[in-house]
Amino acid sequence: MLKRTILAVVLLALIVLPSLTGCKSNPNQAVAVLETDYGKIVFEFYPDAAPKHTERIQQLIRSDFYNGTAFHRVEPNSLIQGGDPNTIRGDEKTWGLGQRDQPRIQAEFSKLRHVRGIVSAARVGNDVNSATSQFFICCSDHPEWDNQYSIFGRVIVGMNVVDIISQAPTVEGTTRPKDKIKINRAYLDLRSNYPATPVSK
Repeated sequence: MLKRTILAVVLLALIVLPSLTGCKSNPNQAVAVLETDYGKIVFEFYPDAAPKHTERIQQLIRSDFYNGTAFHRVEPNSLIQGGDPNTIRGDEKTWGLGQRDQPRIQAEFSKLRHVRGIVSAARVGNDVNSATSQFFICCSDHPEWDNQYSIFGRVIVGMNVVDIISQAPTVEGTTRPKDKIKINRAYLDLRSNYPATPVSK
């Protein structure tokens, strides 16, 4: 009887816990693969928590939008940020400003938290509904960003690459890398081709 009770509790936990965290993985779900100058970063999407952001980012990836863009903001052990089309061939002073004609995405806040590995949507100033194509990846926990930025994914492969990029030397007085760090190619792949659990600290 005790064994049956324990088994029932374990099975219930396996069913309920993923739904509570919002991190349930589907092997047929698409993941984003970013081939950078320092290696490959792969992140899974959270379509249940941020359907509009997931759809938009996947559309941009399919259109090769991110190919050639650079990580324009790096902060050691904190975050890396990229996805601005200005970084392809625009003046470095415009990096991070984005372009006025880019479609904006309404905020999608959830119970997810900004912990290490989380991929979240950057936005303009204090306007929570101003996300476009830019995103950032957390290198450490940032609870102060919860319910301020829309989380739409989490890195499952390549956090070591994220860490290396975050440590890149920057132009004095800025968070812009001295040497351009590009996303040479971004594409979608299947979740089943990658490890079953997110990369830990």
